[in-house]
Amino acid sequence: MSATLTAGVSEQRRSPKGAALSDALVFFGATGDLAYKQIFPSLQQMIRRGNLNVPVIGVAKAGWTIEQLRERARDSLEKHGGVDKAAFAKLMELLNYIDGDYRDPATFTKLGQLLGKAQVPTHYLAIPPSMFPTVVEGLGAAGCAKNARVILEKPFGRDLASAQELDATLHAVFPESSVFRIDHYLGKEEVENLLFFRFANTFLEPIWNRNYVESVQITMAESFGVAGRGKFYEEAGAIRDVLQNHLLQVVAFLAMEPPTSMYPESLRDEQVRVFRTIPPLEPANVVRGQFEGYRKIRDVSPDSKVETFAAVRFEIDSWRWDGVPFLIRAGKCLPVTATEVLVKLKPPPLRRFPTQNNYFRFRLGPDFSINLGAQIKRPGPEMVPMPVELSAVQLDLGDELMPYERLLTDAMRGDPLLFVRQDAVEAAWAIVDPILGPDTTRLYPYPCGSWGPSEADRLAEDIGGWHSPEPSVQGGTSHFMWRYDEPEHTPKDGS
Repeated sequence: MSATLTAGVSEQRRSPKGAALSDALVFFGATGDLAYKQIFPSLQQMIRRGNLNVPVIGVAKAGWTIEQLRERARDSLEKHGGVDKAAFAKLMELLNYIDGDYRDPATFTKLGQLLGKAQVPTHYLAIPPSMFPTVVEGLGAAGCAKNARVILEKPFGRDLASAQELDATLHAVFPESSVFRIDHYLGKEEVENLLFFRFANTFLEPIWNRNYVESVQITMAESFGVAGRGKFYEEAGAIRDVLQNHLLQVVAFLAMEPPTSMYPESLRDEQVRVFRTIPPLEPANVVRGQFEGYRKIRDVSPDSKVETFAAVRFEIDSWRWDGVPFLIRAGKCLPVTATEVLVKLKPPPLRRFPTQNNYFRFRLGPDFSINLGAQIKRPGPEMVPMPVELSAVQLDLGDELMPYERLLTDAMRGDPLLFVRQDAVEAAWAIVDPILGPDTTRLYPYPCGSWGPSEADRLAEDIGGWHSPEPSVQGGTSHFMWRYDEPEHTPKDGS
């Protein structure tokens, strides 16, 4: 074994939370698209911040050499953030490679040899979910799973039954405390800010309930199509791809009760409680759509029934949220790329003056802002309202941690706070299971550049219609401001 791979391996370091720090990182799928776009840039950033100084072992079946993988890493960084000379040199020093078939026990024998004296390795499965059982069983049979952690990419199954089957496979080799399920959305600074804003501000709690909140909307819009991933999307669709995971996690952050502390299990307990109070979705409250031209994309069936758009409506059966409608909308080939949450408050009981609803608007991507919609008197002799927004705008995210950088760092430290627990996975699947079949709901076509099929409008008719995000804003720094004009982002229904 090289000196690079033995350096620092024998020392049993501890994270501040008491969990053992990983002393090696193995990532399967080293030549794949996820490694190219996310993992290599994240590894370089981890080195820059002093969070990675252990052996890094890539595993794939591509017929490559270590030199080819190093060149792939350089190309990845040149196209995704740039090459930091010192950090890249350190990454090349730490990096090793195994070219082998995941079904071949010899691959895992080689891995065990390269790991050497590593006592707490982390194995990252950046591979198709269909290969999870093969790799997990291979790690167990070769003795590479002892005291190790395993990181999995979503989706965690295709439905509730398959999620439970995957869980049984994982737990045959790894205890739940060693399983880290990545939903990279939870690693986004913007989403974490939503959670922080909820519980770090005293003024919010008294009104964050059914007595003051009229409705909650979440829109995740993408102006592009499936970006060459026709095969993947045919197996997923909008509900499995983003609604069951990313957007239900946002719902949990919005609706959860205050955790007793920021202890990971306390926070994750509250997430699960939210999911368990959401009844299974009813087909009558679901609208699925498919953008025109989708069936002509490579690897897409000419008679595909997969949705590229989904809109749902539900309520949460809890004391806090009883009777408040929650609406989620997600789709591709929509007018803009943006993710926004609109929490609309009930109107004040003023009949003499025309008023509009106050609201909180959380812009979660691609730019970030938190906004409060309020009313003031318009200048002049008449008592006429004028909408304004109080905005906390953060446009310069230069110091922001990349989602995968944050999550890989946390997993190697043994910190599960931003990872998905198995009971949450199962509870989320239970919500969407009734609407997963291609024949459970009708599929409506919609033109690219629209806000999806018009049939989705009925879900929001009684709350004034859907709120549609504006295009993103570029440039600037963090600041607070009042806007004394009609804000661009006033909800489209005028409330």
